[in-house]
Amino acid sequence: EVAADIAASGSYRLREPELTFGAKQAWRNAARCVGRIQWNKLQVFDARDCAGLAEMFSLLCSHIQFATNRGNIRSAITIFPPRAPGRGDFRIWNPQLIRYAGYRQPDGSVRGDPANVDITELCIQHGWSPGGGRFDVLPLLLQSPDESPELFPLPPELVLEVPLQHPTLEWFSELGLRWHALPAVANLLLEIGGLEFPAAPFNGWYMGTEIGSRNLCDRHRYDVLPEVAQRMGLDTGTSSSLWKDRAAVEVNVAVLHSFQVAQVTIVDHHAATESFMKHLAAEGQARGGCPADWAWIVPPLSGSLTPVFHQEMVNYHLSPTFRYQPDAWKVYVSKGTTVTRRKTFKEVANAVKISAKLMGHVMARRVKATILYATETGKSRTYAWNLCQLFRRAFDPKVLCMDEYDVVALEHETLVLVVTSTFGNGDPPECAEVLRFNSVSQSDQLVSSWKKKRRQLSNTDSAGTLGALRFAVFGLGSRAYPHFCAFARAVDTRLEELGGERVLPLGEGDELCAQEESFRTWARQVFQAACETFCVGDGAGGAEELFAPPQGWKRHRHRLVPQPQATETLAGLSQLHKRQVFPCPVLSVENLQSEESSRQTLLLRVGCAGQGGLRHLPGDHLGVFPANRPELVRDVLQRVEDPPPPEQPLAPGPRWVLQPRLPPCTLAQALTFYLDVAAPPSPQFLQLLGSLARDPAEQERLQRLDARLYEEWKWFRCPTLPEVLAEFPSVALPAALLLSQLPLLQPRYYSISSAPGAHPGEIHLTVAVVTYHSENGQGPLHYGVCSTWLARLQPGDTVPAFIRGAPSFRLPPAPDTPCILVGPGTGVAPFRSFWQHRLHLLRGPLGPMVLVFGCRSSALDHIYREEMEEARQQGALSQVLTAFSRQPGSPKTYVQDVLRAQLAAEVHQVLCQRGGHMYVCGDVTMATEVLQTVQHILAQEGGMTLGQAGDVISELRDKNRYHEDIFGLTFRTQEVALRIRSQSFSLQERRPPGPAP
Repeated sequence: EVAADIAASGSYRLREPELTFGAKQAWRNAARCVGRIQWNKLQVFDARDCAGLAEMFSLLCSHIQFATNRGNIRSAITIFPPRAPGRGDFRIWNPQLIRYAGYRQPDGSVRGDPANVDITELCIQHGWSPGGGRFDVLPLLLQSPDESPELFPLPPELVLEVPLQHPTLEWFSELGLRWHALPAVANLLLEIGGLEFPAAPFNGWYMGTEIGSRNLCDRHRYDVLPEVAQRMGLDTGTSSSLWKDRAAVEVNVAVLHSFQVAQVTIVDHHAATESFMKHLAAEGQARGGCPADWAWIVPPLSGSLTPVFHQEMVNYHLSPTFRYQPDAWKVYVSKGTTVTRRKTFKEVANAVKISAKLMGHVMARRVKATILYATETGKSRTYAWNLCQLFRRAFDPKVLCMDEYDVVALEHETLVLVVTSTFGNGDPPECAEVLRFNSVSQSDQLVSSWKKKRRQLSNTDSAGTLGALRFAVFGLGSRAYPHFCAFARAVDTRLEELGGERVLPLGEGDELCAQEESFRTWARQVFQAACETFCVGDGAGGAEELFAPPQGWKRHRHRLVPQPQATETLAGLSQLHKRQVFPCPVLSVENLQSEESSRQTLLLRVGCAGQGGLRHLPGDHLGVFPANRPELVRDVLQRVEDPPPPEQPLAPGPRWVLQPRLPPCTLAQALTFYLDVAAPPSPQFLQLLGSLARDPAEQERLQRLDARLYEEWKWFRCPTLPEVLAEFPSVALPAALLLSQLPLLQPRYYSISSAPGAHPGEIHLTVAVVTYHSENGQGPLHYGVCSTWLARLQPGDTVPAFIRGAPSFRLPPAPDTPCILVGPGTGVAPFRSFWQHRLHLLRGPLGPMVLVFGCRSSALDHIYREEMEEARQQGALSQVLTAFSRQPGSPKTYVQDVLRAQLAAEVHQVLCQRGGHMYVCGDVTMATEVLQTVQHILAQEGGMTLGQAGDVISELRDKNRYHEDIFGLTFRTQEVALRIRSQSFSLQERRPPGPAP
């Protein structure tokens, strides 16, 4: 094939996987780059079909936008057409895509960046009107074979810049220094197998010393050291004062601090050199060596304090590679002039032959399948591994969490299966934030950008960026929330829009209605459909075998091993949930409701001083890891047969399982902090209990619970594990069964109801204590796991916690933006942080902020009444309206009634005329009714139809101006659950059997 291409055209066109492989290898081989450990995550944009300068500039803008990523820098390369005989080159005359101008002054000095004087003068010669400032962004000067060099100014919104400030030196910001976020080298030549690409701009992210030491402190650059030293009061008259060193350190501190405050990716030189040492060792094992230029790898600051200073290095050249080439303006020739090649095509053919051989070894015999999951509770992960076990029968599957997956690889995947839940009000799980396909505005920009790129790169109809991909998606969710399976639906839609082809329509599992059975049905169908799609045979029988009921608990397959000591609970939670968990000491617990009230609403104050990982903003959530009630743990322990000593730490034996599920712990510790004993056991767990029941009648009852019967039993009884054990007293309960099969106790999320500026070192929570009777109110009293645990805490106790940001529920940037807040009951929690923030942190004019609060009666549960009134008097709140649903002598009134009766005109003005925001926080039923009320208000006040008003609300959501923070079933659990489950069963009964065509 290669020889034929060379014979026919005199060259060879690399396939896209070959191009991607070559570009990544070139970065891997770059001897002067200290950050090469990320080489395999390089995003390659293929621009070899670029036809002209306008298209070239558009592709470069797309590159900058993708790589900048609002500060979360992503490494990328855009590869333009290769050098060809008899044709001029595509070239970027700028040394980097973003550089600051340097203006030569009459006295010989330079204003701006002296390194860029030549390119600045060339831009001026080509018609650029300079600004004359110190930090003017240069336009791009581009060249193509058939067009003369032309200027293209970069849109200001495309260039992210960071003003420099110092964490302790307040005067530093007065220096007026800044730097751009994206280091994108544009003048190196990319060589892959003898093919040369003169225009292949690529970027990583900055190491702090590149800006602080080289760009700002070098004498031949901005040379800021004398000015900084003078402001610091250092003696610049003698070198022995080390004024240069001291000033350089502070400049680098300012750079790192400023980028971190601006949330722009940057790495300090110590971390960068340590990662390079790891890369060096890994390359030595993988390839027997690693080319490295010592003079470039050792950073310009700290020298021998970094490990690379003491490391011997060998500088040699490998292909593919990046190499320097003459400046474009020095070798520019008019169009039509022949350019001499440096490589023979025999060398090209040999290189491609070797590459093809290597790729042949990589190809697997089976079709590869990538199974991606995103989860908050761990259930999606369990389903993903079940799916993997099924697909191993005919495919070569691998399972990855979304935060471990490089989305760039989608373009080269064959089969992708996604199993994902949805968090809260339609948001992705935290581990899937890197995708966030359900943010309509972001995903539409991504889709349109990629579609535009494909149109630009081809004159024929394209199959799409993911044209070779086959995919299927299964979503987990709860119809108790209005945006059921929203993230799964968004992923399914976006994969199709990017050109992927479904092997099976989207599957959905409702937590309120036979979720397990829905997944099993979908898994069988998707396995059958994938087998048919890839012609690998029918493995449906394997699916039936895999999802057959468990054959019983095998005691001989599990063994617990005594350990010297138990893992401390906080460390154990961090290990178990793969996140850092912080200790928050309880400062106080106060009941906000009246003594006459039969219910409790707590104001819980915990400390967070000195915990950098607990920094938060108004609107964010605190994740809390609770403990099970002591009586539940006691009841379970009493049923364990042959229990280990109470204080004996346990762990699985290393010869019996590959990875321990739990950290070393006592059985009581596991049942108290790590495992969920309050939730109804799963059907699989009940089947295992059935195999351990000594009474044949109990065994039969446990093993005959099919999907529909189990769901009815679960939602009517809602039994805890001790209640199940009490119902089946003949079950002999092994400790290993509990430790290996019980679900993990998941964190609970609460809106933070304090502002960090108003209460530094503290976090406040507003918590409704949940209790309810199951069995239509006639069953035993059940307790909310976390809320009742929090109610039992005393000052000095510890709450294991972490911050979960809520970027879609933040105050608008401009404080004069009008806002309407709707929050009945504990839904007022985040709004308390809003008004505290306005009271204590903001100065100047404030926009109107109306609070609509709801409770039962003014005498029992009007929480925070005095604070609301104080906030209104001081101007943080412009108006406070309260709805009472059980006020003696008054009709029932809810927050939606207040909106309709007293705020209809203002709601329309704020949302449709004044660019304002609306925030709704509370249970799902209330939020749905408020949404419907707002829709009717907009239709009535704005003269629209209900459909048009719904479109307006959708647009407000897309623009992040209609915010919802919704929690699920609490006080009306049975009522809401029964209604929604009935609807879900109706949907399932109407759904046609088998896969859709």
